[in-house]
Amino acid sequence: NTGSAPEAHSVPVEKKKADKAFEAAACIGCGACVAACPNASGMLFMGAKVTHLGLLPQGQPERWTRIRAMVSRHDAEGFGGCTNVGACSDACPKEIPQEMISFLNNDKRNSARH
Repeated sequence: NTGSAPEAHSVPVEKKKADKAFEAAACIGCGACVAACPNASGMLFMGAKVTHLGLLPQGQPERWTRIRAMVSRHDAEGFGGCTNVGACSDACPKEIPQEMISFLNNDKRNSARH
C-alpha cells in the first residue's frame, strides 16, 4: 500500500513551523498581556499574530505590508515598546511565550527590505 495521492492544492508546511504557527494562533486577543505590561505594550499580541500568519504559506502575500501596518498602528495608538519585563507572557491565559516578540522584531527589521 503506497497511500493516496496528495491533495492538488496542498502546500506542505514543515512541522517545526507548523507547531510554532499553531502556538501563536492560540492567542485569543483578550488584552491580558497589554494590561499586565508596565509599558502597556501590545507587542506580545502583535508578535503572536505576525508569527502565526508569517510562518504559513497563506500569510506570505501580504506579510511585509501587514507587519508595517500593525507596527505603525501600535505606535500611533500610543502603546509602549517592549522592555522584556515578561509580565505579558506571565499574564497570558494561553501561555503565549515572550519569544513571539522576537519574531515580531525580526519581521519588523526584515520588512524594511521588502
